[in-house]
Amino acid sequence: MAFIQCDFFSEVLGFSCSMNVILPQQTYKRKDIPTLYLLHGLSDDHTIWMRRTSIERYVASMGLAVVMPAVHRSFYTDMAAGYRYWTFISEELPAIARSFFPLSDKREDNFAAGLSMGGYGAFKLVLSCPDQFAAGASLSGALDVANLASIFENKEFENIFGDLSKIAGSKNDLFHLAESTAKSDGPRPKLYQCVGTEDFLYEDNIRFRDFIQKLGYDYTYEEGPGNHSWDYWDKMIQRVLEWLH
Repeated sequence: MAFIQCDFFSEVLGFSCSMNVILPQQTYKRKDIPTLYLLHGLSDDHTIWMRRTSIERYVASMGLAVVMPAVHRSFYTDMAAGYRYWTFISEELPAIARSFFPLSDKREDNFAAGLSMGGYGAFKLVLSCPDQFAAGASLSGALDVANLASIFENKEFENIFGDLSKIAGSKNDLFHLAESTAKSDGPRPKLYQCVGTEDFLYEDNIRFRDFIQKLGYDYTYEEGPGNHSWDYWDKMIQRVLEWLH
C-alpha cells in the first residue's frame, strides 16, 4: 500500500485543502481502482482515521483506494454562513482525486463511509448522488440533523443550516433524501448502518432505521455494546469493509 498526504487548492472553497489517500501498489497501469471516501466527524480532520484505526492494514488485501478529506465542522453542507463544502465533497473532490490518482469513476466502484458527522455525510452523498455511489455506510451517524438542531439551537448550527425550522424536508434531511431516492426511477445505493447501544445518538439512529426499513432499500443494520468512541469505530469499520467486499 501507499500512503499519500495530499495538499491541493480548492476552487470551490477558495483555499488550500488536504486529503490523505491510501492506494494499492502496482497501480501504474491502472485507471480503475475502486474507491472508498472515508469521512471524519465533527471534531476531527482528514488525519483521524489513520491515527485512530488500522485502516491501511484493513484494506491492504482489498485492492481498494481510500480517500480521506478534510471538511472541518461543515456537516458536509453548503453552509448558510460559510463555505460550499457540499459542492466540494460531492463534485470537486472526486474530480480532483481522479485527476491525481488512477481511481475509477464507475458507480459500482465508488463508496462512502463515515462516523458521526461523517456518517451523515456518507449517507447524504450516496442518497443525493445514487448514480455516482453504489453503497454507503454510517457508523454512529448523526442521521437526524433536524432533531439535533432543535436540541442544540446554537449559532453554529444556524451558520451551517440557516433557518433550523426548515431542515426537515430539505436537501440536508436524510429522511427526505431517502424517501425521494426510493421514489425515483434511478438506482438505489446499498446502505449499512451501525450504532452502539450506549451512544448518545442511539435514539436518532433507531428513528432512521425504522423509517428506512419501510422504503425497500438493500439495507443492513447492526447494533451492539458501544459508545461514541474509537474503540467501537475501529471494530466496526472492519465490519463495513467485510460488507463492501
